[in-house]
Amino acid sequence: MSARWWYCLKHERVEPDAACPNSDRLGPFDTEKDAAGALEVARKRNEAWERSDKEWEQGPATGQSE
Repeated sequence: MSARWWYCLKHERVEPDAACPNSDRLGPFDTEKDAAGALEVARKRNEAWERSDKEWEQGPATGQSE
C-alpha cells in the first residue's frame, strides 16, 4: 500500500499516515504536495457548497426579470 498524506489542522502542517488523529486532519491525499493544498481545496468546496445551497433555497436563476 502506498503512503497517504494528511493536513493536520492542529499543527498546521502535512503529516504522514501515522500521526495525529483523523479528527484533527484533512485527507487522506495521495501525495505530500496534494496534502499541502488541503486548505485551498476545502475553501473551494465550501464556496461551491454555499453557491449550491443558495440555489436550493432560492431556486435556479431563470435569467428573466419580473
